[in-house]
Amino acid sequence: MAALTLIELPTMTISDDERIFFAGLGDRVAQLRKARNITQVQLAESLGVSQQTIQAYEVGRRRVPVSTLRQLAKTLGVSLDELMAEGAHAPRKRGPVPQIQQHMERISQLPKPKQRAVMDVIEAMLAQQGR
Repeated sequence: MAALTLIELPTMTISDDERIFFAGLGDRVAQLRKARNITQVQLAESLGVSQQTIQAYEVGRRRVPVSTLRQLAKTLGVSLDELMAEGAHAPRKRGPVPQIQQHMERISQLPKPKQRAVMDVIEAMLAQQGR
């Protein structure tokens, strides 16, 4: 029987600059999430991770994987540039536009017949408003 050899992987250290960057990113994620009334659990479900992982991202204890950034920005209703902007101002309070965007995202996940039904209701209401 052959002996198993263990391969030692190098540990990746994080620089002070990286630590500062990920702490800032986590803070932006937390601010954006709260401004949009999204819970850590809801954000975690959207990204396919645990609530504890979201908490670790927000406090800068864990790095947000590059592969997650696009979905994270989409869920928070911002561009990647806005998400990554280190000098970004605090997000504005949730207004009609972000709320509408969030609803549109949810509608786009419905089956096509239900999407059409929602669109019919919206179109009927807009037609009424136009009178």
